[in-house]
Order: sequence, then C-alpha cells, then structure tokens
Amino acid sequence: MLKPTGTRRKRVLAALVAAVFLTLSAGGCASFDVTSPHDAREEASADAKGGTGPVDCAKAKCVALTFDAGPSENTPRLLDILKKEKAHATFFMLGENHVVKRPADVRRIAAEGHELANHTWSHEILTDLEPDQIRKELVRTQDAIAKITGKKPTLMRPPQGKTDRTVSDVSRDLGLSQVLWSVTAKDYETNDSALIQKRVLEQTERDGIILLHDIYKGTVPAVPGILKELKKRGYTIVTVSQLMAPAKLQPGMVYRP
Repeated sequence: MLKPTGTRRKRVLAALVAAVFLTLSAGGCASFDVTSPHDAREEASADAKGGTGPVDCAKAKCVALTFDAGPSENTPRLLDILKKEKAHATFFMLGENHVVKRPADVRRIAAEGHELANHTWSHEILTDLEPDQIRKELVRTQDAIAKITGKKPTLMRPPQGKTDRTVSDVSRDLGLSQVLWSVTAKDYETNDSALIQKRVLEQTERDGIILLHDIYKGTVPAVPGILKELKKRGYTIVTVSQLMAPAKLQPGMVYRP
C-alpha cells in the first residue's frame, strides 16, 4: 500500500468530511461514497486515455449548469437561449407528467447536445422508500427516456438531494451516478428573475454545480443574465460530465462540489 502524501491525505480527509455531512443531511446513519469534481478529475487524470472533450476543466474555469424537474412549457424557450449562447446544460428530468408528456422536448434536449439525466418518476424522497420502490422510481424514468431517445441516462439527482447507502446501492445496480449541487437560487420560492440571477452569481465558484428548475416562471428569464455575467467573469459553462472529464463517473458514487 502506498503511503499517502500530504496532498492525498487532505483529499481523503475532505472526502470523509463530505461523506459525513451528506449522511447527516440525508437523515440516515449509513455512509456512502462521495467525491468532488476536482478530486474525480485528479484521480482519473493519470489513467485517462480519451481526453477531456471540448474543454479541459482542470485548466479552464468551469461551472456546470443543471435544470431539474422538467421538461415543461418553459423548456423550449430555455433551449432557444442555450442555443443562442452556445451553452450546454444537464437536465435532470421527471418521468411522470414531464418526460412522458413532452417527448418532443426530450428529443430536442438530446439533439442539441445537452445531457439527459434522471430525477425519478414522481419526485418521491428516495430515503423514505424501500429498495424496490427506489428502483421503480428510477427505472420508470430510465425506460421513458430510453424509449424517446434510444439511450438511458447515466446520471441521477435524488429529490431534495437526499441519499443514503440504500439509494447508492440501487443507483449502482442501475448504472447511475448521483449528482448534487453547490449553488441554488431557491427558485421554487420566488418568480423574481433578478433575485434568482443575484443568488446564482453570489454563490458560483469554480467547479460548482448550479441547480435551477425549468418549471418555474421566473427561472428561464434569469438565464440570459446569468450566462452573460458568468462568461464575463471567465467561466466556461459545461455539462456535469464535461465538468468531471476525464473521469468516468462511477455508478452509485455521489458527486458534490
């Protein structure tokens, strides 16, 4: 066994602290694996063969943009904005009343180079469910997205960010990595687009993951201003997988800045 260096000890300690924090916030007593975008990239860089894609976030000042709970009637306008700004995002989509009712939006999200991800079928809190119920919540959405696009997502976001060992085990079985966030505008509380923009910009740092919802009226109008200011500050807007590259996200792992 290699003796950990000082830098490695710091990374291990940080990961352990994050794991404890996440476990407590989820209200459970079991531990599970967690890492950050920076550490995922660093651990993978020595063995990487496929490169980093269009941007190397180890060098560039990157931030991942994500949207939960859609698609909705607001999504086409959001896609127009992202296309105009040449920005890509990750969409954590709900199956019931969203994916199944708006297949054209799902196809467009995929066709325009965005990342499709799973946000469960009906937004049940997964830590409150039995393993077979957790599996059903995830599988139904996996299947619905695959039916429309031909591909199953490899990422999921647990509702309210609540996860535990059981959720992680089921996610691992289904080939799904868990993605949390570091920036939230709490756009479920307000339709004030200026306030949403302000909250995002105040919290955003390098390697961050921004959480927004394309189901609320005030969110999409805030996106142009958010993108403009982030670019002005030198950020490159990427998907979650691009943020982690060259790391290959591991099923069951929790990724959190």
